[in-house]
Amino acid sequence: MEEKDLVNTSGDSVKISDEVISVITGIAASETEGVASVGVGSIASSWAELISGKKGKNPSKGIKAELTETGVNIEIQIVVKYGVSIPEVASNVQYGVKNAVEEMTGLTVEKVDVKVVGIKTVAEEKKAEKKEETEEKE
Repeated sequence: MEEKDLVNTSGDSVKISDEVISVITGIAASETEGVASVGVGSIASSWAELISGKKGKNPSKGIKAELTETGVNIEIQIVVKYGVSIPEVASNVQYGVKNAVEEMTGLTVEKVDVKVVGIKTVAEEKKAEKKEETEEKE
């Protein structure tokens, strides 16, 4: 895990880890209109969730934040809702992520690369909602 050391005028320091930046990115992206989900995760994490019985809601899944000398570069994977304009949603994700990370950390976001890895239909969303409701009742 990388950390960015921020030094204020009094000489005190604050360290922000790349994991924190990834979480901010995931939350900002998931709040963007047209985004069905963020990240796809790995087979290993899916197996870990299956074995542990815990369904992961990790907001940094599918996100890579790379701290540089001058700021941060972010890569994010998203699934969009069927029928939306993919370029528009991706642009909105880039804008929202950049603003959220810069406002919350004070770091300069040099780039936000968005990779659209899937499309979710209305039927798939309803099926997922029903599954979540059933799991919550158990």
